[in-house]
Amino acid sequence: MSAAPVDALRHALGRVMHGKADVIELLLVAVLGGGHVLVEDVPGVGKTTLAKALARAFRATFTRVQFTPDLLPSDILGAQVLHPKEGTFSFHRGPVFTHVLLADEINRASPRTQSALLEAMSEAQATVDGVTHPLPRPFLVIATQNPVDYQGTYPLPEAQLDRFLLRIGVGYPSPEDELRMIYARQHQDPLTTVEPVASTDDLLALQTEVREVEMKESVGRYLLSVVTATREHPSLALGVSPRGALALFRAAQARAYLAGRRYISPDDVQALTVPVLAHRLTLTTQARYGGLTGAAVAEQIVEATAIPT
Repeated sequence: MSAAPVDALRHALGRVMHGKADVIELLLVAVLGGGHVLVEDVPGVGKTTLAKALARAFRATFTRVQFTPDLLPSDILGAQVLHPKEGTFSFHRGPVFTHVLLADEINRASPRTQSALLEAMSEAQATVDGVTHPLPRPFLVIATQNPVDYQGTYPLPEAQLDRFLLRIGVGYPSPEDELRMIYARQHQDPLTTVEPVASTDDLLALQTEVREVEMKESVGRYLLSVVTATREHPSLALGVSPRGALALFRAAQARAYLAGRRYISPDDVQALTVPVLAHRLTLTTQARYGGLTGAAVAEQIVEATAIPT
């Protein structure tokens, strides 16, 4: 992929997310790496708008599901519908059958409904009444999550968190960027001006190219040293699984590709350790009540792990 389309993607997303180049870059890492994204932050910082802009930029189908406590798995996957006159059933596809699924406020739904997405996120398929239905390709879930101390939220289980390639925090914009945002929306929503810069077929081709990015053995051992350290850290009850190690590798491939490189560097591993691994870590009770976070532990591990020369 040449620099021009990559820059066009960044520019298209930057039109609706001012001053958040790092967030946009991580989102593109997840998209090109073929993974799903968990965007965690307070309401109103642009999480939904960013997901819509991404779908428009790739000319992809987009579906939004507002997760609520009374949402059922069939509301996401679909269900068999009876036709009384014919006496037959037909499968009515749910909103999961799309290219980009925005699971808005995913932690407001019950764990049973949250788990309905597990098969879709892992295998790009949905099984209803014993029949398996393939999902469109590419398939990307962008889930937004309010902080768990908000009223009416359910913490996502470990198995669900492990399916997200990255967890991203958006944060508030700077005063200057917020002022730009206000003026940009004076007459119209910038989202309506986002033009497609690639197609879903282009995205599939890009994801294939990303898989060709190489990793030298020394860098691979460095990556595994970081992963292994999570399994031995005294503040962690549960470290990163092999799925997490593969996720870090895939994300590093995508970051290197976006930087115009055909090889992974230790810098890629360092930059992605927190967004890829922190949400996969389970703290000990003592560490949790001591105010430690998964991100802080991941940063400690990066600092303590020797970089290959």
